[in-house]
Amino acid sequence: MNKLMRYDPFTELNALQKQFFGDDPLSPFKGVNIPTTDVYTNEDNQLIVEAHLPNFNQEDVDIQVDDGALIIQAARHEKEEDKSKKYVVRESSSSFYRRIQLPERADINKVRANLDDGVLKVAVPLTPLPEPKKVAIESKSRKKV
Repeated sequence: MNKLMRYDPFTELNALQKQFFGDDPLSPFKGVNIPTTDVYTNEDNQLIVEAHLPNFNQEDVDIQVDDGALIIQAARHEKEEDKSKKYVVRESSSSFYRRIQLPERADINKVRANLDDGVLKVAVPLTPLPEPKKVAIESKSRKKV
């Protein structure tokens, strides 16, 4: 007897979600913290990018502006040698990459960044928006005096 199984198009997606977000006890990602990035404007005159990079030092982070985008990269490599153990070298690494498209009015020559307590804050000044121009309305029926 053949049994028909109902096809669920989201089965694989649900399995991936469980694995990635730690619902699966066999997940290789369990306990992995994915750094968050917040992008917002400050009083409409600055674009602020905050990247949460715990355990990264200033030397680990590289910030560039290229082709209208802000690129933030961070990489940390740790190497441990322990002569009392059988392995020769134990290495681990962490990396982070974000590419954020900047608005046309971004002043890329005045971008500032600082890293405090694991939070990278990049401030991109924005040039002011032009004031709208008032247009006078004329009418042919009005006669000039």
